[in-house]
Amino acid sequence: MEPMKHLWTVLVLVAAAINFAPVLGVVSPERMGPLYGIDLDDPNLQILMRHRAILFGVVGGLLFVAAFHPPLRALGYVVGFSSMVSFLLIAWMVGGYNAEIQRVIVIDVVGIAALAGAGLLHAFWLRAAAV
Repeated sequence: MEPMKHLWTVLVLVAAAINFAPVLGVVSPERMGPLYGIDLDDPNLQILMRHRAILFGVVGGLLFVAAFHPPLRALGYVVGFSSMVSFLLIAWMVGGYNAEIQRVIVIDVVGIAALAGAGLLHAFWLRAAAV
């Protein structure tokens, strides 16, 4: 049971790191442009992207805390999945994205897989504990 707990924690921390990584854009917006393949010369776009980075920090922070605080697990799953799956759906609906956005999509798929794996382990763990 202990190895599953460690694997679960690692999977949640992977999803947390994926979501937390863009936070650097809050203090260094010039690093965000190349990450997404966009020009951030427009102050309005910079405001939106920096706010987006803060929201990612909230999601990543929640997942990080949930990895060590069991009462937040369900909320972490919901928020993490909502964030990453909504990005994939929007990208799919809009289409025509660049290579940098495609890379973000792939990274989000990894994050979704990590959270899904953690969710399956969590369900198995709860089931085994009930037996």
